[in-house]
Amino acid sequence: MDSIEIIKKIFIKDFGIYLEKERTLVISDLHIGYEEELNKKGILVPRIQFNEYMRILEKTLKGIEVDTIVINGDLKHEFGTISETEWRYVLRLLDFLEKHCRKIILIRGNHDTILGPIARKRNVRVMDSFVAGDVFITHGNKILPSSKKTIIIGHEHPAVALKDGARLEKFKCFLVGKWKNKNLIVLPSMNPLIEGTDILREELLSPYLQESNLKYFRIYVVADKIYDFGKANTGIWLP
Repeated sequence: MDSIEIIKKIFIKDFGIYLEKERTLVISDLHIGYEEELNKKGILVPRIQFNEYMRILEKTLKGIEVDTIVINGDLKHEFGTISETEWRYVLRLLDFLEKHCRKIILIRGNHDTILGPIARKRNVRVMDSFVAGDVFITHGNKILPSSKKTIIIGHEHPAVALKDGARLEKFKCFLVGKWKNKNLIVLPSMNPLIEGTDILREELLSPYLQESNLKYFRIYVVADKIYDFGKANTGIWLP
């Protein structure tokens, strides 16, 4: 995948958002441990998702200068506990990221009710929001006050479904539009097993999007590269 500038000095880079001026990379919704939960439910999927995260992140971090990496919520999947898989993989991820930046920020997502013990192991801060220049970063499951010009959220796991004959396939996507008078950027989930919410057909989760006019949002689909699908109200690409 490549990168594309969506707002001045703000780029989509693979599954992340890169703030060039602030030298900050934002990723979201890894849901580490999700495949373990599926296995417990009898859904047999190979536990290879962590290796996929690492492959993507290694590629993303090449060619950019990063001081701060922000994980914008739902780093882990289990609500009320920390599984052995989550302990092992989250610590490995933090150790890897630490080699590529000066500071790591963990934004608390709705799945991150118990995140403190892991964060303390690596002396990483857990926050409800983070400010980088004129950008306000929060998970997006609840609205937080901010005077900043641009807001970045996750939580929604946005996707679009494209139809080719009888076949319907979902693709993860970024959304770029307006919430009230502010720029709003919505990140997709990095987890390969999570297809996400079809933002044109399914009920929206984030109150930021529930209060926005989605038809004026620009859609950037993540596939072999980043595709600019234009605004949702154009309708030219819809089945």
